[in-house]
Amino acid sequence: MKSNKSAVRYAKALLELATEHNKIEQIEADMLQLLQVADEAHDFQVFLNSPLINIDKKVAVIKQIFKDFSQSTIDFLTLVTNNGRESVMLDIAKQFIAQLKAQRGIVPITIISAQKLEEGTKTAILTKVSAAISGTADVTEEIDPTLIGGFIVRMGDHQIDASVASQLKRLKQQIV
Repeated sequence: MKSNKSAVRYAKALLELATEHNKIEQIEADMLQLLQVADEAHDFQVFLNSPLINIDKKVAVIKQIFKDFSQSTIDFLTLVTNNGRESVMLDIAKQFIAQLKAQRGIVPITIISAQKLEEGTKTAILTKVSAAISGTADVTEEIDPTLIGGFIVRMGDHQIDASVASQLKRLKQQIV
């Protein structure tokens, strides 16, 4: 996940606040809900990024939409908006979830393949990858037909590319 430096700092501050006030689960649920709303209502991201809507209106709408959130989360979202950082609010939420997973020892692993992997292949990949990580694997699978065959495994900042497409690309570079 590419990260905005300010989003990382805000997420870290929110995680510290959640830990300090013993509201980790509640704020985690709020951040997941925020991301779900943004995913389901694409206009929400446009709203956050719009320079035409003044900050007071944005704060009022955020408080109305997320009225069921904890007061700590509402205060935090208000602070972010008042500081003019509402355009990175979703990045903050993603970073919060990522930092919380890291704190819990959960390592996100993404397996990208040209087609759905058979269980045996997936298990073999996860066995090898699990030996290289310390913690629990949180696996997501993606399909990308442009890979032609093989797979790519992403774990944090590391990537293992065993795709046919990358092998063909390397072969082309060697020939040319």
